[in-house]
Amino acid sequence: MTIKVNFEVTDTFGGEANYAWVKRGSKEFKHQPTQLQMVRALKQFAGLQNVRCSKDDYGDMIALYPVNQCIVAFATVEY
Repeated sequence: MTIKVNFEVTDTFGGEANYAWVKRGSKEFKHQPTQLQMVRALKQFAGLQNVRCSKDDYGDMIALYPVNQCIVAFATVEY
């Protein structure tokens, strides 16, 4: 069974997702991904590999807020 994780990267306004522009994609995992695997895949998708980010965990969704940038990146598990 494969698990699909959807990615979104968008701009922010006032610290909230604004969606004036958005980049979407997805990745399939052969098993339930760990939180670290999801964060690494999201950072690679968003081009944030060496950028410090704060993370919010909502269970089946992770939000990354890069420091000193006006963007947010989301990873959502699709069951």
